Amino acid sequence: MLMEKAELGLASRWGWVVCRGVIAILFGLVAFARPGAMGFSMVLLFGCFAFAAGISTIIAAVRSGRAGDSWGGLLLEGVLGIIIGAVALLWPASTALAFVWLIGAWAIATGALEIYNAVKLRKIIEHEWALGLAGLVSLAFGLLMLYRPIAGGVAVVWWLGAYALIFGVLMVVLGFRLRSFQRTITGGRELPTEGLHQRV
Repeated sequence: MLMEKAELGLASRWGWVVCRGVIAILFGLVAFARPGAMGFSMVLLFGCFAFAAGISTIIAAVRSGRAGDSWGGLLLEGVLGIIIGAVALLWPASTALAFVWLIGAWAIATGALEIYNAVKLRKIIEHEWALGLAGLVSLAFGLLMLYRPIAGGVAVVWWLGAYALIFGVLMVVLGFRLRSFQRTITGGRELPTEGLHQRV
């Protein structure tokens, strides 16, 4: 019963996972469409992305808690995203170097939490790989930003765009895999996320 409860709670979050992926993809597309938009506008754009992704992750954590599933890692990841987004939006005039270090630290922390959540996810969904790969991509991107913090402005935009696109696609893939998993364990029925904690 407890495992079924956790599985339903996890699978019911697929919509928020897809939402987070779409946000990342949109950010990546904007970065590639306007690679010359550096400094002030790029900081604001990244701040909006991190803030929106953080909110969607916190919503997923709340729904996990209501479903009786583990929610601490998701909550921490969401709070980090909101903090980083708020810093970027409130102090957009920070130096480019400080901005690069900020992004690098955020990506490493987020990647570590994603890998941690991926290990737990594999205990429920066999052969699940999307979240773990997204975590590795985040870690690699963060290390790249910290290793080459003084790279040219346009290069940073391209890195950001490529990271956001890859990460976003992996999140969308994970979201639809969760949706498929939900249909499998419910016999094809779509269950509302509210009230899952009562289905035991």
